[in-house]
Amino acid sequence: MGTNELTLTLVGWVATEPKRYVGAGAIPFTSFRMASTRRYFDRAQNAWVDGRTEWFTIKAWRQQALNVAASLRKSDPLIVHGRLATEEWTGPEGPRTALVLEAFAIGPDLTFGESSFRRTVHLAGGEPPAQGTGHDDDAVDGELDGGELDEDELDEGRAEIGVAEREQAIT
Repeated sequence: MGTNELTLTLVGWVATEPKRYVGAGAIPFTSFRMASTRRYFDRAQNAWVDGRTEWFTIKAWRQQALNVAASLRKSDPLIVHGRLATEEWTGPEGPRTALVLEAFAIGPDLTFGESSFRRTVHLAGGEPPAQGTGHDDDAVDGELDGGELDEDELDEGRAEIGVAEREQAIT
């Protein structure tokens, strides 16, 4: 982070299904809207009351974008930390601007449920498996332990983390 950056942490709900795009230079990004409603205790009513709902556009880039697109769904509770940025473009009505939160970190709000984390695993060749995830000790691509895997070792690694079974279930 640089100096004089405006960073925010938002707590709210995924308001739209995340959409995956490919930007300039074939860099993937995912965008979605997030809603955050302030709640406060109204002593006159002796009850909790919803305040105004604020709406935000969230963008995630590169590997985070792929993970967000695969993980988040509309209505999921989440926490997002990122840098506030301005996007400018020219639309039919003329010049337009919008505030966007470029996410550094995105995670579930565990106040409302449970979560189970799975690392993204990349196979040899740089492609992630269709639904494959595993743990550091699975090291199916050799990146984590620094070694290269031959085809038999790669197949063993896939079997260990269940990628082969998931690929069969998908096809």
